[in-house]
Amino acid sequence: MSLYGAAAAVLSGLERGEGGLSGLVYGSRFPRTRQLYALVAETLRYSPVLEALLDGAALLRAERRLPLPLAKVLVYDLLFGKGLKCGGRWKALVRRHRARLEAELARLKVRRGVSRNEDLLAPGPGAGPGGERGGGRALPAVAGPGLTPPSLCSPAPCVPRYVRVNTLKTRVDDVVDFFKRQGYSFLGKAGSMEELRTLSGKKFLLDLHLPELLVFPPQTDFHDNRLYTSGHIILQDKASCLPAFLLSPVASSHVIDACAAPGNKTSHLAAILKNKGQIFAFDLDAKRLATMNTMLMRAGVTSFKLAQQDFLTVDPHDPKYSKVTYILLDPSCSGSGMVNRLLVEEAAPSAERLQALAGFQRRVLSHALSFPAVQRLAYSTCSVHREENEDVVQAVLQEQGSAFRLVNLFPSWPCRGLATFPGAECCLRASPAATLTQGFFVAVLERCRDQAAVPSSLPASAEESLQQGEEMEPGAAPPKKRRRKKQRIKT
Repeated sequence: MSLYGAAAAVLSGLERGEGGLSGLVYGSRFPRTRQLYALVAETLRYSPVLEALLDGAALLRAERRLPLPLAKVLVYDLLFGKGLKCGGRWKALVRRHRARLEAELARLKVRRGVSRNEDLLAPGPGAGPGGERGGGRALPAVAGPGLTPPSLCSPAPCVPRYVRVNTLKTRVDDVVDFFKRQGYSFLGKAGSMEELRTLSGKKFLLDLHLPELLVFPPQTDFHDNRLYTSGHIILQDKASCLPAFLLSPVASSHVIDACAAPGNKTSHLAAILKNKGQIFAFDLDAKRLATMNTMLMRAGVTSFKLAQQDFLTVDPHDPKYSKVTYILLDPSCSGSGMVNRLLVEEAAPSAERLQALAGFQRRVLSHALSFPAVQRLAYSTCSVHREENEDVVQAVLQEQGSAFRLVNLFPSWPCRGLATFPGAECCLRASPAATLTQGFFVAVLERCRDQAAVPSSLPASAEESLQQGEEMEPGAAPPKKRRRKKQRIKT
């Protein structure tokens, strides 16, 4: 199957509610999953613009055999991507209409008063729900108890491009210098969310919460950048960085990543551990594990063991896991917080579907807490639904009695858990509107002190960054002797 055919099939699957973007991409037979994922994700971002262009140019009326998902993919690559490179007869068909499509794009820019393609994605003043430019930034951070955000199907706000510096291979300072030599302007550490919201052009910032995260304008593409292809940087949403960062395992620890593929969180754990200790990573899908293994090797991760196994079948009393003190649990969920799902009309999961997911999530969380030596666990989902988040945590805490408690994660984070039970405010939520990230939920549980608990605080450097807002130099770490130099980046 061609790249465009595979991308159209993924778009069709998303529209039919057959799964999330990652699952459909990795479940396809297309060999270059990274290329496929990038094309589908960018087509989704431009979806409202593409629909306006297709309608204005009357392309589908002229070419009745051209399916809408395939038309979107082809027109995206023709006008906004890297140009059509394959596609056979469909490529030739769309190219016949190139002049009309380019003219319609020019008219659309004039109507919206913009000069750049990416400005078409930004919401304009007064463009409310259903207007030509979508609902803008009106997407609520969270819904009320048990409710789905009402604007789930409206175009999502533009989320910045987040770049996590892989400290196993380089340093933040060196990556900043590399991008400056490529013509980017470094604005220093962000002081507010508004600075991230207004970022544009070839400018970038150091994130105000996470010390190894760089922030670029939306749609900045680094998939062909040398730093990405060599594993020096990881393209990872800010919210997705929170679980490993907040779990914060100490070096030499044994850690389980229970539902690990595609591996970004695993590589983050390894960076926090400095490749010391051991990571046990589980996933059922052999293809996803193979891709994950390649990604981890490219990132310089050495302290890991992959297993094609359902985490629920792992024996907590197996001697090989006797030293596991940290667990990162990011189980299967509805994916309702993913920005790409906000760009397609998708029915909210049924009550039966949510209950089935929540039942699985409760079982897997309870199972994770049954490992005898575990002291700290991060539970996360990319869901906005209370049933998969606060309700799961509450049920398992009640089941555990006084053995575990919630850690009060950094108070400066703007979105807290829904007030559905005492202590739920210790949990974190994220959303495109409030935190400029994917929709996300994180809770950290730790064994109570009378159960030989570890301290609940993060390492000093992280605690200062999160709670006190003190300045932290890019890449700063507690003073210690270096055993070897990080690889310098050459232009």
